[in-house]
Parts: sequence; structure tokens; C-alpha cells
Amino acid sequence: MSQDFIKLFKGNPITVMAVIGSLDKVGIVPIVKNPAESARLAGFGSMTSEQSIWIHSDEKRKAIEVLKSLEL
Repeated sequence: MSQDFIKLFKGNPITVMAVIGSLDKVGIVPIVKNPAESARLAGFGSMTSEQSIWIHSDEKRKAIEVLKSLEL
């Protein structure tokens, strides 16, 4: 990822969906990296189901407030 983006959160797919929904409500559109899906599409296996959420660094303050409100 470019230096313009920061990793906000890493977790299981259910929690990631909840965080994405909350970010969407405040106008933040995150990038979700899913190594298991990428491996599957490339024809490989993966032992992890964790996904990570990346946001633009300009939205960091607002995104952290969203995470705090979710109490993760």
C-alpha cells in the first residue's frame, strides 16, 4: 500500500463487516485486504481468515472515533 494509506483494523470477516458499515455511515470508504480470497483466486490455499481495513491517512482521526464508538 502507498504511504497515503494506513492500516486501521485487522480481524475476522464478521467484525470487519461491522467496522466497514460504521465507516460508511460517516463517509469513509475503506480498502479491505483479504489474503484468503487473494490466495484462492491465485489457486493457492491460505490458513488465515483475517482481513485488514486500510483508510486514507487524511481520514484517520474520524476513523479512530468510529472504532472507539464500536468498543472493539
